[in-house]
Amino acid sequence: MQSHAGWYLLSGLVILVDQITKYWASASLVYGRAVELLPILNLTLLHNPGAAFSFLSEAGGWQRWFFTVVALAVSIFIGLWMARLGRGKTLLGIALALVLGGAIGNLLDRVFLGYVVDFIDIHYLNYHWPAFNVADSAITVGAILLVIESFYSHDSSAGGQTDG
Repeated sequence: MQSHAGWYLLSGLVILVDQITKYWASASLVYGRAVELLPILNLTLLHNPGAAFSFLSEAGGWQRWFFTVVALAVSIFIGLWMARLGRGKTLLGIALALVLGGAIGNLLDRVFLGYVVDFIDIHYLNYHWPAFNVADSAITVGAILLVIESFYSHDSSAGGQTDG
């Protein structure tokens, strides 16, 4: 996926899959009632007015607009960063595309619903990981790829010189 259009297309695909699965979850699941798929995986419809792990979910409403502005600013920054990527930055482009798609997917929820729709519930015994969605998954995978890519990127300030 060497072209910028491919990266934006990947972001669009993440947004589309995220919104379709959230719509399905909202239409098919009863709020708060777990549907077991596997011994460690439930589908449980939840609404998160806060950020990751329900951070600030009880803040009284101002957090909706705060996180909307933050997500919009981050999305613009990442979109511009992607537009300026040079050739050979495929892993970075994919990572940014995943983060951008996930950020916009959750941003749409905040703007139109006032909360983010979560429905994937991973658990073991009585411990439940905070519920999440496709957008959160894309952001997480994108962030991991950014870390991996950072280990392979070369310092451009070195003038292209290599040791050896």
